[in-house]
Amino acid sequence: MTVYVDNFKMKADVPNGARTVRGVWCHMTADTREELDAMADTLGLKRAWVQYPGTWKEHYDLTLTKRRLAVKAGAQEVDAREHIVSFLAPRRKRLEETAQQKR
Repeated sequence: MTVYVDNFKMKADVPNGARTVRGVWCHMTADTREELDAMADTLGLKRAWVQYPGTWKEHYDLTLTKRRLAVKAGAQEVDAREHIVSFLAPRRKRLEETAQQKR
């Protein structure tokens, strides 16, 4: 399973129903949606929490506690900026090219 967690570490208060989750957040991505959802299941995340589903920006937001658990479960730690250049930008290009070919 190739799942990645970045080191973005943004402070934010995120609404979750009647409560607010206060924390420091990062992103979890994967080579495939199946791998991403499998790790989300391992971490106890709801699949409804996926951000930008079906797009090149598809990811889950993680607190640092969940990030540590993801790393223990096999996720690879990556630098946020490097990950954008080496993983997300090429994925965006592939998806856009595929969409153009379908037109």
